[in-house]
Amino acid sequence: MKVRWKGKTDFLVLTHDKVYAVLAVEKGWYRIVDDSGEDYLYPPEQFEVVEE
Repeated sequence: MKVRWKGKTDFLVLTHDKVYAVLAVEKGWYRIVDDSGEDYLYPPEQFEVVEE
């Protein structure tokens, strides 16, 4: 699945309107490799699904 970040740009974390690949869904949260190159869990309400 691919999602677009709707929040504000946060340096080396997430970029506004950038599309990220979801590696997994864990307890309802998205595991995403962010701009730092590391993978973390993020709440889905902050993203828009662009590809299932």
